[in-house]
Amino acid sequence: MSLVRIAALLALLAASVQGMTDKSTGIAFKPKLGELEVFGVGVRKKGPIKVYSVGMYGSSDAKESLSAISASDEKKVLSALQSASPASFLLQMNMGVSAEKMASAIADSVAPRYSGDAADVDTLKSLIFEGVSKKGKATKGTQFCFECTSDGVKVSVDGSAQGTVTSSGLAKSFCDVYLDDKAVSPALRQSCIDNCCA
Repeated sequence: MSLVRIAALLALLAASVQGMTDKSTGIAFKPKLGELEVFGVGVRKKGPIKVYSVGMYGSSDAKESLSAISASDEKKVLSALQSASPASFLLQMNMGVSAEKMASAIADSVAPRYSGDAADVDTLKSLIFEGVSKKGKATKGTQFCFECTSDGVKVSVDGSAQGTVTSSGLAKSFCDVYLDDKAVSPALRQSCIDNCCA
């Protein structure tokens, strides 16, 4: 086994035990979300404003597969990350945002990536809006969890399940918001590459 591979495996082991912290906001992410392991973390900015930190979680099998891919082969890495299923994205707010703005921002990021029924994106937006409205607005520390599987996207706000949009295409489009060439958090994408690949 090469030294590079050993170093990559040691980095994976450290992340799986310690979790990760977004350096930009200081927001910490646990090493596991259910059975899924943290792949990377990053910040979502709007101009200079750090709106939220986001962590991507995936299966240990997907993480092990990624560890065999060179970080320099970005196309192969991104393809593997985008096809990792199940994958969950945990968003932790760094500032207060209204329910409407938060729901609209996420839906507006998903919509151009999704070629399915527009009603699916509307449902996603409604689930986010309803979850946040129960507490008035998304305050600093509010958590959103988006579980993306072949069944669709399950939405939770502060640990309370809001519902699921049944559409595997929507789940892929949601993942693309954070992993494609126009990712809303390039820092997350880079962190996943740095932490999961050889």
